[in-house]
Amino acid sequence: MKPTVSIIMGSTSDLPIMEKAAQFLNDMEIPFEMNALSAHRTPAEVEQFATQAKERGLKVIIAGAGMAAALPGVIAANTTVPVIGVPIKGMLDGLDAMLSIIQMPPGIPVATVGVNGAQNAAIIAAQILALSDASLATKLAAYKEGLKSKIVKANNELSEIKTWKFKTN
Repeated sequence: MKPTVSIIMGSTSDLPIMEKAAQFLNDMEIPFEMNALSAHRTPAEVEQFATQAKERGLKVIIAGAGMAAALPGVIAANTTVPVIGVPIKGMLDGLDAMLSIIQMPPGIPVATVGVNGAQNAAIIAAQILALSDASLATKLAAYKEGLKSKIVKANNELSEIKTWKFKTN
């Protein structure tokens, strides 16, 4: 089994956030790999990873980083494979990481999700892959329908609560 998605994080301290992406990809049966590579501490390895990503068959890269958050941009600068950046909450509630990831120069785009939004990054990766995979598109549609069902159920449960005298529904 060859990975089509790569999950990269600057440090294994980011794993509690990035494992949400891994779990979603696993649930969707999308082969993925997971590595810790640092734009600052292992720059040669990051460059090698990025320049070889396409020839290795990767279709999407999810890159999580906190603080200076250079990892997604450095990867994007060295590949044509789409990169989705995940700002990791650390200093300044993740605002520093988010701004570092979204403020890319023209020609080096990084799609960016919210702070600690690794699961959303995996969903976007799956949606990209589903453009050419009907089976995956069906799984994603079922997933989205499940989200809808949870809210409909929750709303019905709310209507059963009669605790408040002035609640009208």
